[in-house]
Amino acid sequence: MDLLTKDEYKSIAANLTLPTGAFIDGAFRPAISGETFTTINPATGEKLTEIAACRAADVDFAVEKAREAFDDGRWSKLHPSDRKDVLIRLTKLMTRNARELAVMESIDSGKTIYDCESVDVPETIQCLKWHAELIDKIYDQVSPASDDHIAMVIREPIGVVGLVLPWNFPLLMLAWKIGPALAAGCSVVVKPAAETTLTALRMAELAMEAGLPRGVLNIVPGGGAEVGEPIGRHMDIDMVSFTGSTVTGKRFLTYSAESNAKEVVLEMGGKNPAIVMDDAENLDRVAAHVVNGAFWNMGENCSASSRLIVHKDVKAELLERIAHHVKHWNVGDPLNPETRLGALVSDGHYKKVCGYLDQAEDVLIGGKADNGFVEATVVEVRGNDVALAREEIFGPVLSVIEVSGFEEAINIANDTEYGLCASIFTSNTKRAIRGARAIRAGTVTVNSFGEGDISTPFGGFKQSGFGGRDNSIHAHDQYTQLKTIWIDLADDTDEAVD
Repeated sequence: MDLLTKDEYKSIAANLTLPTGAFIDGAFRPAISGETFTTINPATGEKLTEIAACRAADVDFAVEKAREAFDDGRWSKLHPSDRKDVLIRLTKLMTRNARELAVMESIDSGKTIYDCESVDVPETIQCLKWHAELIDKIYDQVSPASDDHIAMVIREPIGVVGLVLPWNFPLLMLAWKIGPALAAGCSVVVKPAAETTLTALRMAELAMEAGLPRGVLNIVPGGGAEVGEPIGRHMDIDMVSFTGSTVTGKRFLTYSAESNAKEVVLEMGGKNPAIVMDDAENLDRVAAHVVNGAFWNMGENCSASSRLIVHKDVKAELLERIAHHVKHWNVGDPLNPETRLGALVSDGHYKKVCGYLDQAEDVLIGGKADNGFVEATVVEVRGNDVALAREEIFGPVLSVIEVSGFEEAINIANDTEYGLCASIFTSNTKRAIRGARAIRAGTVTVNSFGEGDISTPFGGFKQSGFGGRDNSIHAHDQYTQLKTIWIDLADDTDEAVD
């Protein structure tokens, strides 16, 4: 997609029609209480609109309508190819409205229009298309049988699912969850992050236009206590998938235990290491990967390479090359297509990241923050025991830790409560494979930064994940139940009768 000019993007932003109501049972509705909350453009501090502030009563209503839709089979019992057709139509509508979605995402979240246009919206469409195409290509199974029985193992949609989204990739994380959930035949109740609600509401409107039956996709805006917890505790929700912080994610295990023991899948935080050994080839290319991993999306990324664990023999040269690449990561107006670092999502989060900058004793690159914007920053830390090395900052801050050898690097990489992603840079193939297998993380990249693609499962070890994976065919597992159907073929006429 060719990028427009800053003025053209601003013109689109000025003429957007922003959704304001909850989307329940196929229509926009005010919150039952009539309350609203203000959503802000984090780059300007300006009010965008007022959005329905939902509470437990709205969750109850959305779940009721989702349950009706599931039980009467308007979607759950629709032929797989018919479900596929609806989702394919949705991707076509999104393609037609891609620019509008990208601008809406940018002004709501502070993300750069460059990323929204080139990554977020295209990958959202690709994700939904991939899961749609998979609907009628997943086969059930027949177990090994004797002459006297047939045993079928079939998948059934799990039911009504609650999907709780983060604010860092509002549109893409929505697709990661509704793609496999809707493909499986579930009905869903979505809670977008309060900071970033607009594109989820717009997506629901497009889904209805594509032919998704009412009640199948419901969007309930609001805060965590007002909407997230009621979803987690709801007795008629069969499963919850959550993406966000580890602290919040753990609460959903409590909610499940104290309600109906619903299934829970969690994708949570990370403190991801990028290990650069002394035999790494092409340090300029390594530096480009490290910088992209650390600063893409302002570091507001659970898979961000936030710890650079670098061998002492290449540290100085690598940092010199990192400094060169950081020059291209300019801070500025998110609607300027030349900007690479936009605004942090909220004033509260900006202050949190600034608090970590205040702790930095040895700033090598950057370090400046102003009015919601933080420049790409590299700090050196002594060991792996300080907050800058252990805690998830979720901002454009890279902590550098020097090591003397391979085993030390692996030990430091694993010395964390998290285990989401990691990278290792080395020219030694055996060392690369040994390192990738030794690192306790759900995704390990070799000589690159990345998360895989839609075909590879994404999720974490330890306190980075629980219960399942996003992306790939494995994502469908968490939205289905396995059922055994045992058929007895024994011929009763062959048995002796007294």
